[in-house]
Amino acid sequence: MNLSYFIAKRISFKQSGGFSSTIHKIAVGSLAIGLAVAILSFMVLGGFQKSVSDRVYGFTGHFQVQKFQMSNAYEEAPFTLSEELKERLASQNYIGKTQSFAHKTALLKGDEEVEGILMKGLGADFDSLSFKKYLVSGRLLHIPDSGVSNEIMLSKLVADKLLLEVGDRVTLYFVQDPPRFRRVEVVGIFETYLENFDEQIVLGELQTIRNLNGWKKDQVGGLEVYLSDPSEADLRFEELDQMLDFDLKLIDIRDRYLEIFDWLSLLDTNVVVFISLIGFVAIFNMGAILFILIMERTQMIGLFKALGAKNALIRRIFFWNGIQILGKGLLIGNLLGLGIGFLQDRFKLVPLDPANYYMEFVPIDWNWPVFIFLNLGISGLTALVLWIPVLVISKVDPIKSIRFD
Repeated sequence: MNLSYFIAKRISFKQSGGFSSTIHKIAVGSLAIGLAVAILSFMVLGGFQKSVSDRVYGFTGHFQVQKFQMSNAYEEAPFTLSEELKERLASQNYIGKTQSFAHKTALLKGDEEVEGILMKGLGADFDSLSFKKYLVSGRLLHIPDSGVSNEIMLSKLVADKLLLEVGDRVTLYFVQDPPRFRRVEVVGIFETYLENFDEQIVLGELQTIRNLNGWKKDQVGGLEVYLSDPSEADLRFEELDQMLDFDLKLIDIRDRYLEIFDWLSLLDTNVVVFISLIGFVAIFNMGAILFILIMERTQMIGLFKALGAKNALIRRIFFWNGIQILGKGLLIGNLLGLGIGFLQDRFKLVPLDPANYYMEFVPIDWNWPVFIFLNLGISGLTALVLWIPVLVISKVDPIKSIRFD
């Protein structure tokens, strides 16, 4: 067995209740808590960013294809969704799905109140299963291949304002020349907790908007493009843009909802600063505690030197001592951080106020590369810091240290 490793193991936790044992436990606890907090911080940050971005993407897609127009009106100019364009997009393996849509402003009249809304018309290609997770009550829209069913879905916010429930029949008034109205049935109520959508969006049928605007059967207001891997958005933008006809434009949803995604990016900076401070304190504690252990073992160092031990051997003893502390701290920290994350992910123990946080509970994201990077980063930095106090060993005088009390 390696002599320095053997001695380091003997002087670490063997003296139960002694000073060295207490210092070791404090060092392990400090490192474990720091790592656990770091893991949980990235878990919660990743979960929060993923949850909010998924809600935005679930309503809009990662990209939108629309016709060029000079105004910034809510309603889009129509374009023909050709079979050629659909086949071109469908042939790309990085595109998960596409959905046609159009918007039209209207007034929604309940029994007592009137609310200005933006109706989003959905086509037969609407992926209802992906949207089902936002459904609060009722059912999803039934969109027939031909004709209209005169059904709508309301957000819970709009439904509460107008005192509406599933099954109620309401009137939609469309401001156009001449003005028109449609009598529709509320078949479902959804909730995303995002004000941009819940305050104004009502889901209806694309064919209703076609009929109101006099569009042809193959005309749409826009096309939502969903990527199989959202992280490739920057990489795929130019490639997709080149596929479109000259009169069409590709919109990155992150640019359209810039305030939301800038806010999410800002959270990265806050967490990095927070984790850096925690890491600095934990690593500084490791160095300080190892220095204390060296001072406490001054007599032992002097005795080893008197017996002919070289400084390198004694340094390795305390370095291995620090590595033992590091290993136990990492093990406990990972178990603590990942364990708390698992309990929160499974049982939703910590609730949130959706009005302020856009979700009902603290979300968890299992980003294993980040967890591995945290462990490697803390291990590497700690190992470097451990060499600083062991350099003191070369300054210890054997004669004085043996008499040291």
